[in-house]
Amino acid sequence: MSVLDRAVPGAPCWVSLLTGDLSAAQDFYGEVMGWTFRSGRLGEDFRVALHDGRPVAGLGNVARRANVDLSGGAWWTCYFAVEDADATAARIRERGATVAVGPLTIGHGRAALAADPAGAVFGFWEGETLREWHVGHEGAPAWLELRTRNAFDAAIFYGGVFDWATGRPDRCEVRYEDDAVMVRFGGHTVACLRGGGVEAAPDPRIRPRWHVYFRVDDVEKAVEAALSAGGTVAAGPGDSRVGREATLRDPEGGLFTVTAGED
Repeated sequence: MSVLDRAVPGAPCWVSLLTGDLSAAQDFYGEVMGWTFRSGRLGEDFRVALHDGRPVAGLGNVARRANVDLSGGAWWTCYFAVEDADATAARIRERGATVAVGPLTIGHGRAALAADPAGAVFGFWEGETLREWHVGHEGAPAWLELRTRNAFDAAIFYGGVFDWATGRPDRCEVRYEDDAVMVRFGGHTVACLRGGGVEAAPDPRIRPRWHVYFRVDDVEKAVEAALSAGGTVAAGPGDSRVGREATLRDPEGGLFTVTAGED
C-alpha cells in the first residue's frame, strides 16, 4: 500500500493523462510502458499506473468527470502541490492567467487545471500525495519540462504562484543553467523551464506546454510497441543531452517522451 504524505509546496507532486477513453489508454500504455493499473481513491473514472508495483502516473477520464473539452486530443498534465487551492487560484488570476477547472473536491483533496500566460496547461493539488513519488526517482517520471517562449517570464509567473526562490527552506529554489531555469529542492532538480524553442503557431502540438519524460530500458522497443499499439512517432529516436530518446503520441494525441538517460 502506498504511503501518503504532504508534498513540498510548489513542487511537482503527480502527472496525469487527461483522456476521453480510459480503457484504450490503459491498453496503449500497458503495451508501450509495461504498466499495470489499479483503481485509486478518486473513483471509477481514474486509474493509477504502476511500474514494478510503484505508482508512476494517473489516468483520468476527465471529459466525463469534469466536463473538460478533449476535442484537441488527450494530454499529459503536471500537478504541483499547494497548501491552499483557493489562494493559488487567486494568485494565478492576479497574474493574468486562467483557472479553467476547479478547484474541485476529488477524493480527500482539491484539484484544479490552469493555463499560464503563454497557454501551457498545468494542475495544482491541495491534499495528501504519495511519499515515494519524486521526479527522477523510481516510480515517477524521469523529467518534467516546460517548453515555452520565454523561460525567464515563465519563472517569474510560476515563482509568484508557487513561492519559488523565496529563500524559505521548505520551498523550491531556481537556478539558471544553459539558458534554462532549473527548479530544485533538496539538491535535486524537480522541473525545468526551457524557452526559445516553441513557435507561435496555432497547432496545439507545438504550443507552450509541460512535457513529461518517462524512463524505459530500450527506446527502440518502446517505439515499436507504440506503433503496434496505434501510436505515432513525433520525433526520434535519437541522442540527446541525457541519452537516447524518442517523442511519441498515443492514439488520442497525448504527447510524451521516452528516454534511456540516467538520473
